[in-house]
Amino acid sequence: MTQYQAGADALNSLNATNEGGAGSSAEFASFKSGTSYKVRVMGTADLIRFYSYGIFKKVNSFVAKNPSVKNARGFAESNLTPWDKASRYFTDLAFSARDKGDVKSEEEFKAEASKYRAKERFALGFINLEDGAPIIVDLSKKQAQGVHAVIKKNEKKLGKVAFELEKSGSSTNTIVMLSPLSLDPDDEEVTDKERANFAKHDEFDMSLFEGLLYEAEEKEQIENLVAAGFDITKIGLSIGVKADDVAPVDNDDLVDDDLPF
Repeated sequence: MTQYQAGADALNSLNATNEGGAGSSAEFASFKSGTSYKVRVMGTADLIRFYSYGIFKKVNSFVAKNPSVKNARGFAESNLTPWDKASRYFTDLAFSARDKGDVKSEEEFKAEASKYRAKERFALGFINLEDGAPIIVDLSKKQAQGVHAVIKKNEKKLGKVAFELEKSGSSTNTIVMLSPLSLDPDDEEVTDKERANFAKHDEFDMSLFEGLLYEAEEKEQIENLVAAGFDITKIGLSIGVKADDVAPVDNDDLVDDDLPF
């Protein structure tokens, strides 16, 4: 479990303000906009935190087999992956454009840097009341914070209340909501079958998170950069050349607050 933080450690990261795959049959549940699940929340720490790379419709999401070391704000500081180096390449160009007063180019380079930077994500586990089976959903930090706030608010009655987990909207307007549902038959918010499935588990099986994330070796990461349209020669790489064989990027003159995204 070296690629992510689980339970209490993941909670610490979820609640932080940011100031100053192989081996398992588990997979993320489909959670597109318009999706709704009736679920049971087993506890307040059924989650993991991880850093994912990928570009929508170009490169599927993955985590690095040998991840970079990140600071409290999530910026890679050492042991940079090929994708970290690609992101840093555009960050340096953004700094240069800013120094020249070229606002348009600075914004363009910032957007490119963001594409290749690892994104902080959270995977939350629930029990699907439709069939009584565990499900895991992939959320951004902001989405996970909103969901977890509802869980914490109802912490003392998790064994007595069900929830509806739903996603709506699109792009930056995507909304994820968790809403309490009554288990009282008279309220008709949950069916007899769903109430029976509610009682099937005593806790969420945290081992389901093992192997959930696809881990890419360095060679595959470089190939993914090529697939994404990045010129890997810009960071001294070619297919078959290990990133460790390339001179490290000089980060000594960078501080967190200077990063333009």
